[in-house]
Amino acid sequence: MAKKITSPSNTLQLNFEKDSHKESVKRGELTARIRLILALFLVLTGLLLLISFASSFFVGVADQSEVERNALEVIDGSDIPVKNLAGLLGAKIAHFFLFRTFGWSSVLLVPLFLLSALKVGFRKEIYSVDRLSWQVLFYVIWGSLVLGFLSYQLDLPHSLGGGVGYFLNEKLHQLIGYMSIFVILFVGLVFIILFYQLNPKPKVQAVKEVLPGTEAPVEGATAAAEDALFEEDLFDEEPSIHVDNDDLEEFRPIVPPLKSSVATEEIDIDEELSNHEIPEAPVEDDLTFTYKVAEVEPNAPVDEQEETTTETKANDLVAQFGLYDPTADLPKYQYPTLDLLKEYDVKNQTTQVTMDELKENKEKIVETLQYYGIGISKIEATIGPTVTLYEIVPKAGVRVSKITSLEDDLSLSLAAMGVRIIGQMPGKNTIGIEVANKNREMVPVRAVIGSEKFQKSNFDLPVTLGKTISNEIFVADLAKMPHLLMAGATGQGKSVGLNMLLTSLIYKKHPATLKFVLVDPKKVELSLFNKLERHFLACLPDSEEAIITDTKKVVNTLNSLCKEMDLRYDKLKDAGCRNIKEYNQKFINRRLNPNEHDFMPYIVLVIDELADLMLTAGKEVEHPIARLAQLARAIGIHLVVATQRPSVNVITGTIKANFPARLSFKVMSKIDSRTILDAGGADQLVGQGDMLLSLGSEVIRLQCAFVDTPEVEEICEFIGNQQGYASAYLLPEPDSEETGGQERGDLDLSNRDSFFDEAARLVVMHQQGSTSLIQRKLKLGYNRAGRLIDQLEAAGIVGSFGGSKARDVLVKSETELEEILKNLS
Repeated sequence: MAKKITSPSNTLQLNFEKDSHKESVKRGELTARIRLILALFLVLTGLLLLISFASSFFVGVADQSEVERNALEVIDGSDIPVKNLAGLLGAKIAHFFLFRTFGWSSVLLVPLFLLSALKVGFRKEIYSVDRLSWQVLFYVIWGSLVLGFLSYQLDLPHSLGGGVGYFLNEKLHQLIGYMSIFVILFVGLVFIILFYQLNPKPKVQAVKEVLPGTEAPVEGATAAAEDALFEEDLFDEEPSIHVDNDDLEEFRPIVPPLKSSVATEEIDIDEELSNHEIPEAPVEDDLTFTYKVAEVEPNAPVDEQEETTTETKANDLVAQFGLYDPTADLPKYQYPTLDLLKEYDVKNQTTQVTMDELKENKEKIVETLQYYGIGISKIEATIGPTVTLYEIVPKAGVRVSKITSLEDDLSLSLAAMGVRIIGQMPGKNTIGIEVANKNREMVPVRAVIGSEKFQKSNFDLPVTLGKTISNEIFVADLAKMPHLLMAGATGQGKSVGLNMLLTSLIYKKHPATLKFVLVDPKKVELSLFNKLERHFLACLPDSEEAIITDTKKVVNTLNSLCKEMDLRYDKLKDAGCRNIKEYNQKFINRRLNPNEHDFMPYIVLVIDELADLMLTAGKEVEHPIARLAQLARAIGIHLVVATQRPSVNVITGTIKANFPARLSFKVMSKIDSRTILDAGGADQLVGQGDMLLSLGSEVIRLQCAFVDTPEVEEICEFIGNQQGYASAYLLPEPDSEETGGQERGDLDLSNRDSFFDEAARLVVMHQQGSTSLIQRKLKLGYNRAGRLIDQLEAAGIVGSFGGSKARDVLVKSETELEEILKNLS
């Protein structure tokens, strides 16, 4: 169907046929077939060269007499058959390349043909064929010169460098003697420096090309665009559109937006045009209207340098320098070995559960349950290092709650500590009853660390704590927890559990990928790890010791970690990544500018005694801990917080809500157990490393592995004696606003404490200017509360110091106070 365009001055008829698109599709299919045929030809040529060269290596000497003869003479009759696997053609090809021209460097032509076939037939490039062609051309000639030098000087086979290499080396030797090798090497180095653009300080730069009139970067022509180009080159045709002038009102060119990819779709032109209404426009009779279909710019071939993107540039850097290695700063670092851990003879321990003990316990369980009218159809026992799990299947009609209520009765009947009824076993139709063994089995740290399950774990932060009640090694990923809250009464194994967690991380992680921030208010528990300062520890720049023992410095350290968290999130935002794993992978692949980004190690904050910090600092500690627990997971900062007093004023609701993983050793009461685990059971543990680990809805009973103090000392000594970094990993300086104010005596109200407004309202509401009031209500340390009183005095809210009496409150109403706060702001 023809469309008419009426114009005032002259008329251009553009004929558009409905079948033109189908013809274009047919030509595209023909083009694809031709490309595939060409690709097969290139593959066969490459294989012919490969077989010819390989055969010539073994039978080249035997075929020497045959290749010198005329081809017709060999075909007419020869007593000596050609031994080359590619026949006479292969023998002559090998003779031409290996003996007459470039020698064995000609083998480099084989991958060029194969990669060219991959590009032509399937439009895929493992490596740029254009770039490879220049390299092969140079290396074939240069390799012929190098091998020719060896052949000429050492009287090696002539085929090593070929006729070209031998001839050129002969002339060079006559001209400059043995200096010829230096000239050849110099030429090779110049090519490598110029071609690969070697610089002393390479930088990753993103090159993006934007088409005229568009804002989206074009990273390269797609498969359909390449077909279009090949089609234009092959058939030398352009589609033309002809429209009659009479139907101008019915026609409007539909110009698709330019995109970085081209999609082909069959469209009914008449139907498409009928769906668009064109507003009428005044036209003149003598106007000549010229309409031309412009070529879409992405389909045109562009310079290789212009289509270089961040990805291709990164790939070039990786090809030159390899992937970034974060461990390169400590290349000789050696992981601690199992020889540093004690080996206990577990088999000779008389701690195994005997059959008599199993039968006795089984009979008592059955007898006690039957006394309360509970029938059992099946009972099984699983022996663990600390407890034995008895799984029972009650008879039909028995309520589970009736069995779980008999926990105390079973403990009395079995005369054993640590009896715990689990209820329904996860994924089973049984009820679990845990009974402590009379003789416990020790779990050595060497057996756990050296287990295949731990050694082959590929977690980001693998930790192993010990064995389950079924004697299986327990391995978890701290990065998935993502924070761990620990509790346990004094002497129940909490410190050993912390040492076990740190030891397992040290055995699996390199110092470049992991840092510890250790907070030890008791000053003796974590001091074993001070020798790891230049390897694994992180601290503030002005810290005398990497392990924080001073409560006053803990607040600064926590605020510093919050600042580190904010800085890391800024880097993730700039890099377009969602978490530390994506960011580090991108940096390793050299897709980030090293002047703006760096490799991020994981940071694990370990607080040995939270109760002491909450008592002395209160909200100054609670706020940053809660903020880190809420946000720090994605950027690789994880918290392990331990306390021996799991009361509600230590483990507050804010802290507890952000620690989904809880670990409890034996505690003194059911209230403490519910505070830490939201469930009972921790008060019924048997101590000495017996613990419950809560991971969401699942509670697992474990026996913590025993790592002795001398073992930890040997591990730290082994690492500390190795070459380390110049200092500990330095955290950023916290903002002065976060550090709790300035030194006493400097009362600049423009830099008030962050709790100033809250303290002012508290004092005015109670009409009592007391330091203890602020300390108690806001849960702050004494020094900071005193600092707030001094600032309130400087602001005219409270009076001067009056000895043991509380200060007078000078502001009597909240309205007056709000006016003062507004003026200060």
